[in-house]
Amino acid sequence: MRQTDPPLSLDLDRLGSYLTPRIKGFEGLHSAEKFPGGQSNPTFHIKAASGDYVLRQKPPGMLLPSAHAVDREYRVIQALVDTEVPVAHPYLLCEDETVIGSMFYVMSYVPGRILWKPSMPGMSPSERTASFDHIIRVLAALHRVDIDAVGLSDFGRPGNYYERQIHRWSRQYQASETESITSMDRLIDDLPSRVPPDDGQVSLIHGDYRLDNLIFDAQETQILAVIDWELSTLGHAMADLAYFCMGLRMRPSEHIAGLGGMDRTTLGIPEESAIIARYCELRGLDAINDWPFYLTFSFFRLSAILQGVFKRSLDGTASNPNAARYGGMARTLADMAVVALDETR
Repeated sequence: MRQTDPPLSLDLDRLGSYLTPRIKGFEGLHSAEKFPGGQSNPTFHIKAASGDYVLRQKPPGMLLPSAHAVDREYRVIQALVDTEVPVAHPYLLCEDETVIGSMFYVMSYVPGRILWKPSMPGMSPSERTASFDHIIRVLAALHRVDIDAVGLSDFGRPGNYYERQIHRWSRQYQASETESITSMDRLIDDLPSRVPPDDGQVSLIHGDYRLDNLIFDAQETQILAVIDWELSTLGHAMADLAYFCMGLRMRPSEHIAGLGGMDRTTLGIPEESAIIARYCELRGLDAINDWPFYLTFSFFRLSAILQGVFKRSLDGTASNPNAARYGGMARTLADMAVVALDETR
């Protein structure tokens, strides 16, 4: 049997023995190959005589509090199976760390394509326009999910989402800080006083809604599955929308490439205002107030996340060989957050 490379190897004999009686029809596990990408939870393409599957594992080693919650991922995927939000089929959650060394879950393998470059090379302008429209339609569908009906009413804590998140990510950033970033210090100090009044809106949010967390049909612009639900929670829908729109401002030259400065009209990619208008149409909203704050928060939060990625690369527990380069973007994103923060004045 072909094993994966250390330090993220899987004991396939032990794993196969565990899965065979627990997943209906599963048999003949013969390989596990780690997918490229992925900064947080190692993800493997599992091949067996019975077909292909995907395994998401909590990484080994010392981890930040509340991070890498694969059990939360599994729960939300289970909840969304019969909704308008496309997800992989969840098969099994294993909390027994003795099987492969940490908690994991198994879901269906969804064949399709992931568009790693935001400019969507190889597509026509009309295909890009249709793809973006589908992206926004799926996001609006997610935010329309009845959290009580799908059993997720306790999936997040009550109270102002942004106050809680700013506090959480400030602590996470400080726990993984490796050098002083002046703009990050300013954000930690200033953001709590800029939080808009709580409007009472509570939605299920993805938390990392971006192009490369969507599996598209191999030929069409349809989204077959939304993946990587680790940061999902109950929160404010604008956090997801602003997070997605960050990509319009980030430069193509960054390690996490964006569309900033590109001729999006020629590409067929809508401008930020058109994305907001389409989302509002789908959700029945008149307008979005405090938009610069939502962008600021999104840049701040991603900066804190990537600082954690960088710290894990130093500790040797990152799941991607490019983790150090991704983590190096923490300063750039904090600077962009400050620029957006100044738009709120």
